[in-house]
Amino acid sequence: MSGTSAALKPPADAVKPVRHPEAPAPGELLGAHYEHCFGCGEGQRHGLHLQARAGDGLSVTAEFTVQAAHQGAPGLAHGGILTTALDETLGSLNWLLRVIAVTGRLETDFVRPVPVDTVLHLDAEITAVHGRKIYSRATGRIGGPDGPVAVRAEALFIEVKVDHFIENGRPAEIEAAMADPDQVRRARAFEVNP
Repeated sequence: MSGTSAALKPPADAVKPVRHPEAPAPGELLGAHYEHCFGCGEGQRHGLHLQARAGDGLSVTAEFTVQAAHQGAPGLAHGGILTTALDETLGSLNWLLRVIAVTGRLETDFVRPVPVDTVLHLDAEITAVHGRKIYSRATGRIGGPDGPVAVRAEALFIEVKVDHFIENGRPAEIEAAMADPDQVRRARAFEVNP
């Protein structure tokens, strides 16, 4: 990315992390972390319904189809929707480290327009870790996984504890998620929140 801010440049002593031994296997569909997540949840009528898969090393791939409800200009995806797709994909990387992390900073470059009904092919990777800071980057391509780049981003995620959501989320949703009898679904709601 041209003009990347200093906040997104890892310090010299940052390290390349190692994939957690219990991370999803390469090719495994990650699934929604929370049914009502706008990025990945099936409970959002106009959400992205983005589906991410674990890649090799510290990477993930994802796809989503731009719907009419996602347009900004006539027939074209809204830039905020494209940024959301990048953010969701970047957030999915946290499954590979098995940490809870939230977006601290995200810078997006819009390279070319993305028409409605286009499948956006996304790939993301973790580039470095420094303490609680996780540095990553992603690209979105049209016309296939090797097609031209339409959008790209660099991000900084910050590792947090589950208390971050409990203390800051709206009580009704927090209580509903915590009361879910499905232990796996309950844990996933808080495990990764891009």
